[in-house]
Amino acid sequence: MKCPFCGGNKTEVLESRTVDDAEAIRRRRECKSCHRRFTTFEKVKGTVLWIIKKDGRREPFDREKIRRGILRAIEKRPVSLDSVEEIINEVEREILRHGSEEISSKMIGKSVLRKLKKIDKVAWLRFASVYLQFEDLTDFEKAIENA
Repeated sequence: MKCPFCGGNKTEVLESRTVDDAEAIRRRRECKSCHRRFTTFEKVKGTVLWIIKKDGRREPFDREKIRRGILRAIEKRPVSLDSVEEIINEVEREILRHGSEEISSKMIGKSVLRKLKKIDKVAWLRFASVYLQFEDLTDFEKAIENA
């Protein structure tokens, strides 16, 4: 493993543990050259998941797009970054359990909404306003009434 600080290629594993319901391994490492510590994650790379957009376009699944959307929704809200990671991991696990290599963006959006609603109602409403394309105040009122 190459050190991200000095570029040295001799590192020692100090600690290993499973994460994400035993679907990945987290390793704490120390560089033998500069003695700095860093963390790596190992995860089995599966098949490429394709997302079918509302307009019929297909694009590869991208965890970062989900992360950016959630981060916008939780801005200035008391939601931890660990909670964001857990939401993303849960959504990805749901997609993988679905068993198909193609999944609709609608399913992903609904999954994120369900999880955000449990954590923070304001973040949920912010995400819903973009995902459901709210046009005016009545859309917000309807969403709040149905919450």
